[in-house]
Amino acid sequence: LRRFGLVTTNSITQEFSRRTIRKRMDGKIPVSIVFAIPDHPWTKAAADSAAVRIAMTVVVKGIEDGLLAEVVSEAGLNTDEPAVQFSEKRGRVNANLSVGADLSAAHALVSNRGVCHDGVKLHGSGFILTAPEAEHLGIASRAGLSKHIRPYRNGRDLTGTSRGLFVVDLFGLLADEVRQRFPEVYQHLLAAVKPERDSNSREVYRNNWWIFGEPRAELRIACAGLDRLIATVDTAKHRIFQFVPSDFILDDKSVLIAWNDPAALAILSSSLHIKWALQAGGKLEDRPVYVKSSCFDPFPFPELSLVWKASLHDAGERLDAFRKARQAERPGLTLTQMYNVREALRANRPLTPDEARIKDEGLILILNELHDEIDRLTFEAYGWPRDLSDEDILERLVALNAERAAEERRGHVRWLRPEYQKARAGVVSLGPEQVEADLGFTAEAGPRAFPRDPFEQSAAVAAALASAAGPITAAQIAVAWRKDKRTEAKITAILDAFVRTAFAATVDGGKTFRARRAA
Repeated sequence: LRRFGLVTTNSITQEFSRRTIRKRMDGKIPVSIVFAIPDHPWTKAAADSAAVRIAMTVVVKGIEDGLLAEVVSEAGLNTDEPAVQFSEKRGRVNANLSVGADLSAAHALVSNRGVCHDGVKLHGSGFILTAPEAEHLGIASRAGLSKHIRPYRNGRDLTGTSRGLFVVDLFGLLADEVRQRFPEVYQHLLAAVKPERDSNSREVYRNNWWIFGEPRAELRIACAGLDRLIATVDTAKHRIFQFVPSDFILDDKSVLIAWNDPAALAILSSSLHIKWALQAGGKLEDRPVYVKSSCFDPFPFPELSLVWKASLHDAGERLDAFRKARQAERPGLTLTQMYNVREALRANRPLTPDEARIKDEGLILILNELHDEIDRLTFEAYGWPRDLSDEDILERLVALNAERAAEERRGHVRWLRPEYQKARAGVVSLGPEQVEADLGFTAEAGPRAFPRDPFEQSAAVAAALASAAGPITAAQIAVAWRKDKRTEAKITAILDAFVRTAFAATVDGGKTFRARRAA
């Protein structure tokens, strides 16, 4: 092998491809990318074609610098003479097709673990209900059903106009319980979901047809006790973070951050984090993708003093409240529209009449001021000057990530949500050889009463299974709860139910349990 070239979609910059490329670049016989265009338009496409973007790369054997060409303007793409202009950078081309700060080398931080999650996968459109359908199935008349018919949102609901839909969420219940307690719901799912599930190739989906295909047990326990959480759409033109009520169910095209702190929303909404996310994430066609493992897990949040925490708390609260107030006053106004106009204003592009209307209805100049204030506070919280270039910002964040990873190897973890994370990680020792215990819990956060609600009980046991480093017994799970002779029996019954519904498996003769990992 001496040299080869590739023409691919621009998804080559996403997480899985990056890992593959990095492995070859750092191999015993290394290779180097000597030419790359990471995001190029596909020319002469039909008017109704997908917005395909491609990447072009040239790879050689050995360690060499390369040339990175990035598109700065494009025109006439549907003609025989498209005009595409580039800016050029020279240097070591990274696995994510960038030059300079190598975000693909950043380490996932223990401090961020367990906070960020994907939304649910339904695997059955019959779970989704309109408001009249929810009423017909008894949401207001069947005792306890309101806990299991919950508001449902997808990406378009979050950034566009909400459809006001609901979803049937029966996680933690067996089919017999559903049939007995909620017969109308059971019959609806029997007709609307089961036929589709019966033809699914995965046994666990066929056997558990009344439950979401991926109900995200870890997310549920992370949200316990929170009134709201932070959400963003994984693939979107604008990277917008917003608070949503914790009783909402969001689909798998959303990324949920189980954190109700407005200061966290402010930092995530800052230009520093947005620049990190744009560089660290991937792309789908022409839209950036927020990837949990590369955008959130390695991101080094600033260490906040009480003063900065209070200031960012206020700024994040005001940003979220301002946008919600504008949309409440103007029901047709969407976040996408607001941020399209904000982008046009920042680029000094003349506004169309419709954009001028949105500027006035959305008070976009005030929105811009709120973001500028968040940026100022975030830079000050990091202790960095405001005039840093994008490359300088990314280099500092990568360096800070390396510092935090080294701290964690020495035993110092700057937990984002200490009480929740330390209990779920089972922290016993944080020395170089061990950052997690073998159990899913520890008594460090103080004994708590085992939940009374069956739904919360199932979620708690599911989280214990998911966070355990290996197989675990009912007795080991029960250690986290206030001593009660009935608790272990309840946990055992839940674990047995999980085995019957294929959410868990047994080892060692059936006394020890482990979670089944989603495909």
